[in-house]
Parts: sequence; structure tokens; C-alpha cells
Amino acid sequence: MSVNKILAQLKQLKNPANVAGMARFGINPKNTLGISIPTLRKMAKEIGTDHDLALDLWQSGIHEARILASMIDDPARVTRAQIERWVKDFDSWDVCDQVCMNLFERTPFAYRQAIEWSKRKEEFVRRAGFALMACLAWHDKEAKDAAFLKFMPAIKRGATDDRNFVRKAVNWALRNIGKRNRALNRAAIQTAREIQRLDSKTARWVANDALRELTSSRVQTKLR
Repeated sequence: MSVNKILAQLKQLKNPANVAGMARFGINPKNTLGISIPTLRKMAKEIGTDHDLALDLWQSGIHEARILASMIDDPARVTRAQIERWVKDFDSWDVCDQVCMNLFERTPFAYRQAIEWSKRKEEFVRRAGFALMACLAWHDKEAKDAAFLKFMPAIKRGATDDRNFVRKAVNWALRNIGKRNRALNRAAIQTAREIQRLDSKTARWVANDALRELTSSRVQTKLR
């Protein structure tokens, strides 16, 4: 299937009212068509895996085309150079999170990139680091606890970043790690308490919100 045909289909689905609604949730309206994620997932299923098409869709710069690209790309063919190019193009939190969830977490360098990106200054690159940690904690059922314990220093370091899209991803990563099992729950709670003591309003928000969930009877009962 050609990239031009896919782009034409996407443009036919354009919904300006949805774009306005998305903007209210902090989604960048630039080059955005207002197409829902379920619709994109249906298209991705029809297209199947296609690495070359994914690269072409990404190059279009269209918001939904980039999300669709992450759904159809082949993680076995993705290189570190490619994900470095893509992460630098992130300009909206939903593209960041969808690409991390659909594609980046399935690459062999996901754990390494999560830590590396968490140290970078660019807002959405840094968010990608923590979003990747959250996605891996959520989906990688075979990973050992040690892999997630390595994320804790990065989470503590990132907790003072007061940029909204970063602090929310830091919080997301901490909560997801803390919900994997009892050992990681204890480690996440300990990290949250350390963050709580930092001289930062943002850090206290990250810690307090995470502790509220991680110490809740719902989570504790589930982990038992």
C-alpha cells in the first residue's frame, strides 16, 4: 500500500472538532487531523507490518500518520539511529506515549534508551525516557526486578523537573513500577519518600500522588 493512498485516507477522516477537543487536553493541534486511536488501530490492522511504509508515514509530519507509523513498524528492523531521529521529532505528549508504547518498548535497546533519554534536556525526549519506563513496567512481564531498580535514580533525578509533561511521566513510571510486585512496590514507596524530602514543589507532587496509589488498599490487596 502506498504512502500517498494512506495519507489520502487519513485526510478524508479529518475532524476539526476533534482537533479542538484534543487541544484542550494539551495535544499539539499542529498538523493534527483529529482521528481517534481506535480508528488508527483498525487501519494498522488492515495494513499489517510494513517498516518502509512506516518510515514514509513518519516523514509526512502528520500527527496521526506518525502514530500509525508506530503501529505498523517492525521492531526487528528499527535501528537506534531511527529512534533517535523520531524522538527528536516528538512535539506532543500523545505521539510520544503512543510511539513508546507501540514500538520503542519492543526494540532491544528500550531499557538503555529509557535511562539515556531521561537525562536529556528536551521536554519530549525526556518525557519519552520516563514514558518508556512506564510502558516497560506495564508490558514486559518477563523482566527481572533489577531492570526496574536501575530506573529509580533516574526517577528521583527527574522528579524536580517542573515541566508538566515531564513530571507526569516521572510519576507514571514510578507508579507503574510500584504496581508490578511487592518487592518493587516497597522500592517505589521508598523512592517516593526520598523524593518527598527534596526541596521541590514538583517533587512533592510526584511523590505524594504516587504514594497515594502505591500505598492504597486496592494496590496492596492486589499485590498480596
